[in-house]
Amino acid sequence: MMFDRKGRAEHLFKVVTSQRFLTKQGLGNEVPFFICPYAAADGMAMEEDRADLITRSAHAGVRVLDLNLYDITLQILAERGILEQVLEIEHDTDKAELKELLQGVLDPQAHLVPMVAEMIKATPHDVIFLSGVGEVYPYLRSHNVLNNLQSTAKEAPTVMFFPGSYTHALATGASLDLFGLLHDDKYYRAFNIMNYEV
Repeated sequence: MMFDRKGRAEHLFKVVTSQRFLTKQGLGNEVPFFICPYAAADGMAMEEDRADLITRSAHAGVRVLDLNLYDITLQILAERGILEQVLEIEHDTDKAELKELLQGVLDPQAHLVPMVAEMIKATPHDVIFLSGVGEVYPYLRSHNVLNNLQSTAKEAPTVMFFPGSYTHALATGASLDLFGLLHDDKYYRAFNIMNYEV
């Protein structure tokens, strides 16, 4: 389905506040993961719309745990005492080396997901929003984050706001294409929230 900005905002509000969505109906035995794809050029608008959606949902009695992957990575680097070092060496370090360093330090299974698990436990919520996907590329890949979150974020629906496209086709399988350009491997276990019917 194609939506303009206002239509997308209304659809998301209708879905996120619906009992069918909140009680994970119609998913079979799949994890309650949803992708909200949007054009990378709409990034600033999507930020505003996501914040508005959180406020509107709260007024409708739906609590959103809003997690920004970029903010979480900064928190992990700070807590591990290496944020300042990374910032100092960033300018003079080969990009491939920096990427490798960050991938190790921010490994989803070892570091990112445990922190997210703490946040999930500490904050009462009905829905989880994940954003900051574009900001953490290439050292964190969305499909890797989702794969590692499957055991942690399964009680409430999780919506990943994705700057790019998410396609599901019988012939080619499922594909997350970051910024509409970068093929981010296959990920089959999420639903496109823009196709979700209430």
